[in-house]
Amino acid sequence: MELINQLVFQLIFVAALLVAASILLVTVSARIGAPLLLVFLGIGMLAGEDGIGGIRFDDFRLTYLVGSIALAIILFDGGLRTPRSAFRIALAPAFSLATFGVLVTAAIVGVVASLALGFGWLPGLLVGATVASTDAAAVFLLLHARGTELSKRVSATLEIESGINDPMAIFLTITCIELIGAQGAGLDAVRIAESFLVQMFGGAAIGVLGGYFLLWLVNRVDIAAGLYPILAAAVALTVFAGAQLIDASGFLAIYLAGLVLGNNRHRAQQVISRFHDGLAWLAQISMFLLLGLLVTPSSLLANWRAEIVIALALVLVARPVAVFAGLAPFRFGWRERSFIAWVGLRGAVPIFLASIPVMAGLPEGMTIFNVAFVVVIASLLLQGWTVAPAARFLGIELPPAPEAPERHGIDLPLSTDREAASWSVAPGSPALDPRFAELVLPRRTRIIAVIREGTVMNRATLERLAPDDLVIALAPPQHVIALDRLFATPKRHAAPGGGGPGEFSFRGDVALAEVSALYGIDFGVDDGTQTLDAFLRARLAGEPVVGDRIELGALELVVREVERGHILRAGLAIEVADEEMAGMARLARRLGRALRRGIGRDA
Repeated sequence: MELINQLVFQLIFVAALLVAASILLVTVSARIGAPLLLVFLGIGMLAGEDGIGGIRFDDFRLTYLVGSIALAIILFDGGLRTPRSAFRIALAPAFSLATFGVLVTAAIVGVVASLALGFGWLPGLLVGATVASTDAAAVFLLLHARGTELSKRVSATLEIESGINDPMAIFLTITCIELIGAQGAGLDAVRIAESFLVQMFGGAAIGVLGGYFLLWLVNRVDIAAGLYPILAAAVALTVFAGAQLIDASGFLAIYLAGLVLGNNRHRAQQVISRFHDGLAWLAQISMFLLLGLLVTPSSLLANWRAEIVIALALVLVARPVAVFAGLAPFRFGWRERSFIAWVGLRGAVPIFLASIPVMAGLPEGMTIFNVAFVVVIASLLLQGWTVAPAARFLGIELPPAPEAPERHGIDLPLSTDREAASWSVAPGSPALDPRFAELVLPRRTRIIAVIREGTVMNRATLERLAPDDLVIALAPPQHVIALDRLFATPKRHAAPGGGGPGEFSFRGDVALAEVSALYGIDFGVDDGTQTLDAFLRARLAGEPVVGDRIELGALELVVREVERGHILRAGLAIEVADEEMAGMARLARRLGRALRRGIGRDA
């Protein structure tokens, strides 16, 4: 009994120590610019059989179980944080990449793997299937890790693709394993098609229905506030496992359940959001630590040349071909497609899928597992380390969003059509400039209290807000983000070469004639009274989103702010290619200052 106690406490000690070390190394990772997931994976490898920890761990089934739960939690949290607007604008291109794109990627990598490893075509395709999908944990984390702001269409496409492309990769992996096991018994195309339809549409239906059931349950059951996030996690995992039990995609189901819950008002919204944010972090750390422990680095050397060739083929050939072909029907410029092609981040999912051939007892199983591991390392090193530089190089980075103010939600009855929340006024926020009585608030928004240094201020005699004031306000849900911006510290964007969409911008209701007179821009239209909003919407030929852009010679107009389909603000980006263009940038800055003085519409 004493020996068992020793083993149990040793396990707890080692597990807690590894998790704590992973969290503490987050600051080191940020300082050197390393992807966090690579740090977690590296700690697991250091603690493993070939590392300083010397821990022998080869339980693929336990890793598969933990990985399944962790990935489900990460996808649920991703769904909670995906706004309905992003899903609406990016679903079609993301679905194309998640199905057609995964298939193309698997096929190209499969051919390269067959040649490089000397495999048959089916084991080669199995290699391609395991590494074909992007990873939700990697994409969700790395796109936002360093505050890089991207076009909403681009970031939404990448995030939703990573959230819904796992079913296709899992389907291809299982199908390849079954065909290899059948030993050439024949290809039942009808059964494979039925399986795919059950995976995709069954998972989608269960996810949506499960999400609305969870929403109803949270709003109907009266329990302690701390139990709501546990209830949400339990029901979400029930949806995930239930879908898997009937051969539908549990990963798609739990992502959509999170999407439904996150985009509808419900009780304990802040508590559930914060709990699942922490839970998703724990899931990522646990999953990558286990995967790091599972691999034996010395075994990767056996086929290192072939593994590197396959990794480079995926990053430099297969992913770009799949993206440019999959996004051909959609409104993406070559820069946006290039960025999406480059940020095809691989993370835990390929290693997770590569453990299935090992558990299935395939002779090529360990080779496939090692290839997947090298692919993940290469992706995190090459792509994960260069997300922000790639966005700047391709000119699709947007000005940084304002530093989010500290906001705390206050639960109100669901029958109330407004939300209550408190904000801490940040230094330099727009709310500090006007007198308090002249503060412009969104419609149906009311400040009900201002607290300064613990004292409730008299709103009738309050002159101005001050930094660190606590403001409590009632607002319709759609206007809460506008209050975030009002009480936040605005950021200035310094684009390379002096140009960039954030250096100066215009309101959408500015007449083209005003902008043309100051900047000398030829908009190619006769009606100078036309507004910038109308001009851009006509040229974009679809619903505008932040980050959309059109070229006007050496200049670009970039959509900066959108509300209900109308462009509230657009920025001017300047391509600085030589000294002549640098001079134009300096002239544009002077004209920008003149514009701000002349028509009072600066950023």
